[in-house]
Amino acid sequence: MKRMIATLTVATALAAAGWSTAYTQEDPVKIALVHGLSGSPLEAYSKQTTNGFNLGLEYATKGTMEIKGRKIEVIEKDTQFKPDVARSVLAEAYGDDEALIAVGGTSSGVTTAMLPIAQEYEKILLVEPAVADSLTGPDSNRYVFKTSRNSSMDTQAQALALNPDDKLFVATLAQDYAFGRDGIASFKRALEGTGANLVAEEYVPQQTTDFTATIERLFNALKDKEGRKVIYIYVAGIDALTPLVSADPARYGIELSTGGNILPAMAAYKKVPGMEGSIYYYYEAPKNEINDWLVKAHQEKFGSPPDFFTAGGMAAALAIVKALETADDWETETLINTMEGMSWETPKGTMTFRPEDHQALQSMYHFKIKVDDNVAWAIPELVREIKPEEMDIPIGRNNQE
Repeated sequence: MKRMIATLTVATALAAAGWSTAYTQEDPVKIALVHGLSGSPLEAYSKQTTNGFNLGLEYATKGTMEIKGRKIEVIEKDTQFKPDVARSVLAEAYGDDEALIAVGGTSSGVTTAMLPIAQEYEKILLVEPAVADSLTGPDSNRYVFKTSRNSSMDTQAQALALNPDDKLFVATLAQDYAFGRDGIASFKRALEGTGANLVAEEYVPQQTTDFTATIERLFNALKDKEGRKVIYIYVAGIDALTPLVSADPARYGIELSTGGNILPAMAAYKKVPGMEGSIYYYYEAPKNEINDWLVKAHQEKFGSPPDFFTAGGMAAALAIVKALETADDWETETLINTMEGMSWETPKGTMTFRPEDHQALQSMYHFKIKVDDNVAWAIPELVREIKPEEMDIPIGRNNQE
């Protein structure tokens, strides 16, 4: 069943008190985390999201884990990184578990399969940490909101970090699925009008380990160009940087550039000191009270600083708590109206749900790699914060249509 049935008397009383008529005050508010916990290298992203989400609830509720007097119950579901499983467990969360809101998923391709389920059950799906632009695109729907950054933010920030002009020649390496394809399409749009030259695009299967032939094609496309030559790497869950460094692009005057990543993956960045790019989050970059709290709490709880997707999980939790605290009731339509255009504070600063497509607009960070022998990973030292208004992020879909 999609909703709990309340008696007319209780429903009237709850409505007068500003509560959703679908729930009683004694019921917990159920939030489902629906993401991949097994079957892919990307499962580390899900674990970080979970940690950040729980810390976000703790911060937002001042440790009570209650909203308007109701306990929060977090239900975690494993998609196994399979689209059919993702659809099934999301339906189970909305139906059998009666989750008010779901958060997920990890892989953009798998998350795409979840979008119609939110519409079918007429309940909100908050996308985190999947990235593809298409998740708020024409095939999405009005029940979908997205706190994670999108591919356009990644690549427009990356283009700004490269300072493109007509002397720049770029070849790209990405994975052959929604994340990679959307990312490179956005990167190409970001280069339009700058004079920069895109000379090759290479797409590899998601779990590629042998890049030999791909690297040869990339080098051949760039090596004879007169000007600055860069290979832009846009991948998730695999290490394409190490094989590229090993192939010695410097012998052709070729530079490497890529976006930031989780801390374990950034150990490989020590091979490219001075490399510049853009990053979604690094715990030393933002300067605000929430991030200070997150860094301290995460260090105390887990013995390490918060990572890439920890901040995203916290941002999602903070968005949900603000929406539930400020909405007049918890019916889906009321929540949609509350969240459209809503701004809230996160470890990255202010985020805002764009009313047209529900994408959260947010800052990115231009970095330059610094190597410190006392730190296990390469440090993406902040060059500058790239504000949302500096990026022309295409509207994915128009919710007024």
